[in-house]
Amino acid sequence: MSLHDLELPLKKRTPLYRFFEMVPAFLSYGMLLLMVILSLVNPLWASIFLLLLIVTMITKAAGIAAHSIFGALRLRRAQRINWHDRLLQLQDPVAEYEKHRGVVSTGYDHKVHLENLARICEHPSDYPKPTDVYHLVLIAAYNEPYEVIRPTIESLVASTYDSKRMIIVFAYEARGGQGIEDTVLRLKREFGKDFYDFLPVKHPAGLPGEVVGKGPNITYAAKEILPWLKTQPIDAENVIVTTLDCDNKPHRTYFDYLTYEYIVSEDRQNMSFQPIALYFGNIWDAPAPMRIIAIGNSFWTIVSSVRPHTLRNFAAHSQPLAALRAMDFWSKRSIVEDGHQYWRSFFYFRGKYDVTPLYVPIYQDAVLGETFRSTLIAQFKQLRRWGYGASDVPYVAVRLFTRRRAAPFWSTFARFVRLVDSHVSLATVALLIAVGAWIPLIINPESAYNITAHNLPHVVSTLQRIAMFGLAVTIILSIGMLPPRPSRLKRHRTIGMLLQWFLMPVTAILYNSLASLTAQTYLMLGKYLDTFDVTEKTTRD
Repeated sequence: MSLHDLELPLKKRTPLYRFFEMVPAFLSYGMLLLMVILSLVNPLWASIFLLLLIVTMITKAAGIAAHSIFGALRLRRAQRINWHDRLLQLQDPVAEYEKHRGVVSTGYDHKVHLENLARICEHPSDYPKPTDVYHLVLIAAYNEPYEVIRPTIESLVASTYDSKRMIIVFAYEARGGQGIEDTVLRLKREFGKDFYDFLPVKHPAGLPGEVVGKGPNITYAAKEILPWLKTQPIDAENVIVTTLDCDNKPHRTYFDYLTYEYIVSEDRQNMSFQPIALYFGNIWDAPAPMRIIAIGNSFWTIVSSVRPHTLRNFAAHSQPLAALRAMDFWSKRSIVEDGHQYWRSFFYFRGKYDVTPLYVPIYQDAVLGETFRSTLIAQFKQLRRWGYGASDVPYVAVRLFTRRRAAPFWSTFARFVRLVDSHVSLATVALLIAVGAWIPLIINPESAYNITAHNLPHVVSTLQRIAMFGLAVTIILSIGMLPPRPSRLKRHRTIGMLLQWFLMPVTAILYNSLASLTAQTYLMLGKYLDTFDVTEKTTRD
């Protein structure tokens, strides 16, 4: 597949492409309209439709609760492993295997480690040594303040991995102004000596063929670094690229863990590595609605990590430089370059592409602006941007429904169905569950089936209480995962962390559903979102 085939269309779309751009909105609005039509025709049919939807959601909620528990346990277990020590053992796998194979297994993870050592010993030349691997850490910024960015750099210095094997590439926007340039130079002065190198790259504004977003910024920076990399005593085939937003703080063992998984993977060039995104960095300072959304998004990444068939690139992730260079890095035409990168990679590698979960967190900040109003607006824009991931539907469809497809039909079709279902469900389910039970009663109160319409709200309410079990699991697990409450905040803030969940129906409708519907409507009307609205994130002293 050519690089041209990987890119999104810039201006005019084909009729087939335009059709599939409309599909997410048609299905979402169709789901909502169907409830109204069925209520007009026969409230019994509307009731059955809604009950089937809710029962399906309860079944999914049970699965999500189970995966949340399993994922949280995996997260806790992985953070206890000494990944630095395990990585060092890969330097001489034969000696280490002989040393450890007679030792009684201390658990599943230890058994897997021994299996990895044994496999490497059989064909040691197929696996790089830890000393062969370098990390290129791409940090993207627009105009964020020094106080937001500094903790990210400090977290890299504090890593258990040798920071002298990290190349920091700070990709910042020219349109960010003099403030961000001064911040970058200050950070280079303070931390440049702690890494192999610290390389600022300014992305010019207004380059042709680019949206205003993160994808063009990091792609430009990566390409700018390639000539420099050729002058270094580094094998580019064993360079791993990690993309970070400037508020991301990787777990101290992340790069040891990442290097370990990269080395032991047999098909390492055809995969990327996805950590757990936990939006807990400033969780105690964020307003209650934003805390709910941040915790919900965090658990979505935890659940996805234990469901490999649904795992996709999201936010911070890592991928080999050789693979990125082959596919011309990231899309310069998508404002959701992280999720879209999955599909670029999937089609470039003709379906032979996997995302490997890393069960350690990269801490990120919840949305927090200077004022409550600006925070509410920034949160909606962030979720609208994520909802614009529906733009991947036509991208996948035109590569699926063609005789010249680059990936196997059925595996691609299964992914396509899950992609459509995820966007339609996010846009409609919360709305239907919240108000759907009242629609038959309001629209058709005189129907012969009005007894059904009168009883439906009570039935739905009962089912909703059953579904609360899944929410209870999230609440309990989240309490144990939150960072300590800052001493400057009073104890009643902890009570607020529990009471905030009463806002869950409000946030689900006003943010998840409406933000997704808004994004799908833009796509349906051909009013493309071509500007990355930088999410406002501040710190509190």
